[in-house]
Amino acid sequence: MEGYVLHSYGPERYVTHAVAAAATIRRYDTTRPIALYCPPEHKEHLKAHDLDTLFSLILPLPEEYRSIVGFKHNLDRFMPFERCLFLDADMIWCRDPEPLWQMLGAYTFTATGLARADFFFGGPKGIGVVWDVLLDRRRKTLERFNITHLPRVQAGMIYAGDQETCRAVCEASRGFLAQRGDTHFRSRLDEGRSEESCEWSMAMAMSRFELPVLPWFQGYNSPQLDFIGGLTVHDDAFRSIRCVYYSDPFLYNLRGIKHEGLRNLLIKIVSSLPGRGDRMLVTPFALHFGWLHHKEPFYRFAERTWQQLTSEREPLVVAAG
Repeated sequence: MEGYVLHSYGPERYVTHAVAAAATIRRYDTTRPIALYCPPEHKEHLKAHDLDTLFSLILPLPEEYRSIVGFKHNLDRFMPFERCLFLDADMIWCRDPEPLWQMLGAYTFTATGLARADFFFGGPKGIGVVWDVLLDRRRKTLERFNITHLPRVQAGMIYAGDQETCRAVCEASRGFLAQRGDTHFRSRLDEGRSEESCEWSMAMAMSRFELPVLPWFQGYNSPQLDFIGGLTVHDDAFRSIRCVYYSDPFLYNLRGIKHEGLRNLLIKIVSSLPGRGDRMLVTPFALHFGWLHHKEPFYRFAERTWQQLTSEREPLVVAAG
């Protein structure tokens, strides 16, 4: 059986995000089950508002797994279906996922990502990255752990079709994270974040086991794309979604610049160069609100969705798969 797996923990607002994500899955897929792992208080909050029936399964998330690495480095413990698509809750589904499931059938375990990670992946985000480049710390990490390549993993979408492979990846990921002091990777806790990243350690594990990433950027067939204000066209209900997608990787990477005016200026300059300005309007399978400074539209959408669903007189019942 194929199914979607979401999780939530922390303040109650986070379970409203899972509800919003699940509701958009149900726009396009009414048959595959959706499981939610969460604390008892989140389950009770859903039941109190007759929204527990949105999920086919609501299962307990023990306290020791209520963190990014706690959950994603232990995915093998949270596989209620034979083929599981693990999703972050800050996603809006944009189209029928059937072709995506067909793509995933080629993998035993994968996560969206890029074949090669740059120095910023798991490294310093500021000027400190220059030292990593000059000292070639990335290469030294690979050599120390006897791996030949480092992919870029974007863990908002992870697929597991084989529990033993998933278990091996998770065990290796935990092991790599425990040895962070022997790598060039930085702790995200040192940057003021509240949680550690799972991505670089998972990328090393996938490299160790020769598991390919699911290409993140596939033009019209992209599994997920980032929501970027000014580069995403949508209606209020997020039913019609089009993302500006530049074919040139360097140009498309400029979307990450936080200052919108500077970003647009650089895009205009680079896209004016011969052969560099090709672009598409893409509807990905899922729209991911992963950038902190672009999350507000998702928060508003999740609140509207919760209000709409809780105002219905009859409990929401969906197919269990």
